[in-house]
Amino acid sequence: MKMTKIIATVAACAFGAAASAQDGNTLFVEGEKMVTETAAPDHVEGLRTIYSGWRFRTPETQALQMDDFENPAMIFVDQALDLFNTVDGSEGRSCASCHESVEDFAGLTATMPKVIDGKLTTMEDLLNGHRAKAMGAEPWKWSGPEMQSMIALIGLQSRGMPMNVAIDGDAAPFYEQGKEMYYTRYGQLEMSCANCHEDNYGNMIRADHLSQGQINGFPTYRLKQAKLISRHNRFRGCIRDTRAETFAEGSDEFRALELYVASRSNGLSVETPAVRQ
Repeated sequence: MKMTKIIATVAACAFGAAASAQDGNTLFVEGEKMVTETAAPDHVEGLRTIYSGWRFRTPETQALQMDDFENPAMIFVDQALDLFNTVDGSEGRSCASCHESVEDFAGLTATMPKVIDGKLTTMEDLLNGHRAKAMGAEPWKWSGPEMQSMIALIGLQSRGMPMNVAIDGDAAPFYEQGKEMYYTRYGQLEMSCANCHEDNYGNMIRADHLSQGQINGFPTYRLKQAKLISRHNRFRGCIRDTRAETFAEGSDEFRALELYVASRSNGLSVETPAVRQ
């Protein structure tokens, strides 16, 4: 498909200047327009408008996400397509044995994580649960290449759909736990998620242009690490940067934080798999 490339200007402001996002940017991926700016959900107290992380990247990085042929994450999506049809485990079954097509998952990523049978459930849980129960296969590592490649493939089926993560009903206590974590100061630097992603988004911290920390594009291909990065991997890195002892990937703490942060993206388009610096 014909691609329209929009060249953006990156604001080079000092840490502590007025927060802003790049104005006038429009993200088209293979001709499909993504919502990268919208009114903040009612439950988000510290923001009036939410912006995709794509809005804070350099023009070169932005362009990579606009073209599936150029997007380096698509290599892993192709690998996941093979995994989807690969027989594994004691039951002699593959993902395709239960699911006729990966397109059956359209819309799922936009609602995750969610509470299932009283448990706050992530995409990683769904995949390893399927592997254990239906396939008799060993679980995949949380941030391993197989896991995040499959999550990217499934997420791609929802690309362009609005994030719509539930925070009421059974999800309410997990939401409150995640919200508390978001505003808790950690580490020797005594910094919270909100200090960067609410108070200083749009500003520069060292060589990084701070975004609002939206996770509607995860797993994302991070150029710095040259691979797909999971949500919990990024959480762990941020907390570690505060010089604190971080939580484990898959921990109850990070599950709750994922729910809260994902809900802050409600209304933005699913961009999986995104490209970030």
